Amino acid sequence: MANTSTRTLRLLSLLQTHRYWPGGELADRLGVSVRTLRRDVDRLRELGYPVEAQRGVDGGYQLVPGAALPPLVIDDEEAVALAVGLQAASESPVEGIAESSVRVLAKVVQVMPARLRRRVEALRAMTVPANWGGPADAGVDPDKLTAVALACRDNEQLRFSYGAADGRHSDRHVEPHRLVCLSRRWYLVAYDLTRHDWRSFRVDRLTAPYGTGARFRPRDLPAADAAEFIRAGLNNLPHLYQVEVLVDAPAETVRERIGQWSTVEEVDGEHCRVRMTAESLDWPTLALGVLDADFRVLDPPELLDRIREWGARFSRAAQLARKGRQ
Repeated sequence: MANTSTRTLRLLSLLQTHRYWPGGELADRLGVSVRTLRRDVDRLRELGYPVEAQRGVDGGYQLVPGAALPPLVIDDEEAVALAVGLQAASESPVEGIAESSVRVLAKVVQVMPARLRRRVEALRAMTVPANWGGPADAGVDPDKLTAVALACRDNEQLRFSYGAADGRHSDRHVEPHRLVCLSRRWYLVAYDLTRHDWRSFRVDRLTAPYGTGARFRPRDLPAADAAEFIRAGLNNLPHLYQVEVLVDAPAETVRERIGQWSTVEEVDGEHCRVRMTAESLDWPTLALGVLDADFRVLDPPELLDRIREWGARFSRAAQLARKGRQ
């Protein structure tokens, strides 16, 4: 039975490496007869893998698209590439990609041998991420993210040390709910077992998170979803800037470019209203710059001063470039 299972996995791996395999060649690679190969193919089909057979003298087998994505078999090199790619995607500005990448990364890392984890870590350490949106949480350790993601997935109590904004540190014991990537930062939404209330934690301020092994029954979150819980908490912070801008562009276009970090409301077919919450005015200035559209600042007045500062700096750079060409 073990030999049959091993051979089936080997067959699956071979089918995933070539678009089409002649039946005789595939049987030779597995060291089995053509009849045994047919039985192994039938076994894969029972497991949900869509294997298509082409009959005839030159007949063979190939994997084809199915109604659902079955489990994949990958080799060591592919596993390393997948993990590194997922770590890079966890910093993606594309809406929904970051959270999904961390969930998949947690699954991959959980079953990855130690020797492959070392290779992934070496590649990550020697790679400079191309984050255009500012420092934010670009430096969050993927190991930290995956540890938290696994605890969320498995409903496992989590312990960690947390550094507050004022520099004070405290030990936390929580029931993790969800990870949220918002405004280029990672947050953990969790029920704090010491304070007996829901809390949000910036992941970059967590130190040494680890699962305790104790399971829990998920509680009802007092919000529509975890992202809404984070937004509500951020909006209540008095030191944040509340930015409101009218943009001369359709709402759909603006959402595609900065929708992950802002709220975009359609005014008419050619204009929209953009609202952002930010600790610094540099990020709203950058976001408005990449829109490639005219806009009018409604609030706060300090944003106009920051835009003038950036504009003056860019103008000086352009003047220096012209002088250099003369």
